Amino acid sequence: MERYRDLSGTSGVTAYAIKPDAIDVQFAGGVVYTYTVASAGRAHIQQMKRLARSGSGLSTYISQHVRDAYASRRDPPGHR
Repeated sequence: MERYRDLSGTSGVTAYAIKPDAIDVQFAGGVVYTYTVASAGRAHIQQMKRLARSGSGLSTYISQHVRDAYASRRDPPGHR
């Protein structure tokens, strides 16, 4: 995964991984959500990729537009 630049210094997003039809987003605490074209829609995935690369606005976009539209969730080891 690539470290999210977090230009504002206040994002809950810490890292991301861009895939052809998806994006993995890691939040503080280590939980990783995978958003796919099938789960969130192509337009949302493309915008999330742009925001991830820019280092700004990804967490806000997720909370406002795709919050629960993730395909999977991976908790960090030892997380309950």
